[in-house]
Amino acid sequence: MKKPSFWARTKLAFPLYPMMIVVLLVSQLPFVITIWYSLNDWNLVTSRSGPEFVGLENYATIFTEPEFLQAAWNTIVMTVGGVLASFVLGLMLALLVNREFRGRGIVRTLLIIPFLVLPAATALLWKNTMLGTTYGIVNWAIGLVGIPAVDWLGQYPMLSVIIILTWQWSPFFMLILLAGLQSEDPSTIEAAKVDGAGAFARFRELTWRHLRPYSELSIVLGTIYIIQTFDIVYLAAPGSATTNIPYYLYQRAFRGLEIGQASAMAVVVLIATLIIASIGLRVASNLLKTTEGRAS
Repeated sequence: MKKPSFWARTKLAFPLYPMMIVVLLVSQLPFVITIWYSLNDWNLVTSRSGPEFVGLENYATIFTEPEFLQAAWNTIVMTVGGVLASFVLGLMLALLVNREFRGRGIVRTLLIIPFLVLPAATALLWKNTMLGTTYGIVNWAIGLVGIPAVDWLGQYPMLSVIIILTWQWSPFFMLILLAGLQSEDPSTIEAAKVDGAGAFARFRELTWRHLRPYSELSIVLGTIYIIQTFDIVYLAAPGSATTNIPYYLYQRAFRGLEIGQASAMAVVVLIATLIIASIGLRVASNLLKTTEGRAS
């Protein structure tokens, strides 16, 4: 069959061009402007003459700035802790609801609810209702066994944020891992049972290997989402111990009015997110190829 010419393909795609132009303008024009701002020294208060071109000076400054490096380290700790805890809890929940029991549909629905709650509402719920020093449910529970009340957000702010992130994102991990568990061939598990393999051996040799691409996908996607955490830090535990890059960027842009340096930080964060996203797309592509190969 003869391949259509370039002009024939262009005519077929012509009705899409107006929408493509709109999408490019809406999505890419702000990014281009951000890059331009990042190359300028511009403070809305002190720069009376407007932006002053300084090249890559803003990038050099932020990578030698102790506050930014601390925020970057806090972001790494928060992201790694939140992803690992959410993954482990999500895997346990997925293994639980993958079993047959009465009321499984209701349990699944209830477990998904934390993922559907707005991040701002989640932060306020945990700050006031769960981890509150005086009337918090956690302090009430540990008080039943004689443990004195703990100021969780004041004494353990990073741990508190990771706990909140785990509660919010473990259902997301559970859904992806549950999809992987339900795609596993039951005949393989039955054959392993017949051969005398125990539950742990079946999980280690069969289920875990089958879940590997789903695990990688959930970890990559979870990292992309959790690295952007802002609401929980801003509303529940703002402070130097929990200031991550999104919150620090907000402070520099909307409080310090340092448009140039804030734009440079935004570009750095975007590049890091794109790298993680490209890894996620590759993992998803490999997962689809693996699924298609098993289906065929």
